Amino acid sequence: MSRLRPFYTLGGIASVVLAAVGAALPIVPTVPFLLLAVYCFARSNPEWEQRILDHPTYGPQIADWRERRAISRKAKVAAVLAMSAGVAFTALTLGFPYVWISIAVLVIAGSWIVTRNE
Repeated sequence: MSRLRPFYTLGGIASVVLAAVGAALPIVPTVPFLLLAVYCFARSNPEWEQRILDHPTYGPQIADWRERRAISRKAKVAAVLAMSAGVAFTALTLGFPYVWISIAVLVIAGSWIVTRNE
């Protein structure tokens, strides 16, 4: 296990970087990358794992996932609203026919998110 520790550390750092990108861009997810980072840091640097778990915004979502394998209703609503904002942004900037792609993503991903058990 100790031979793999640097790879887990590198994977955790890369996941945090991708999560930071996701926090800024509405199309890239944040929490899945943080879940991966927590997994990697649990095997390489427990202090960094704890820092993510203690984060006021993302920590509770990660704890919910660890304990119940569920996403809170509030997080689901926020995700669907963010995707809806992406559709509106696409409609205003790119217009038709490109907005149909955003609408398709919203319908497919939004339906999947909403129908998952809490």
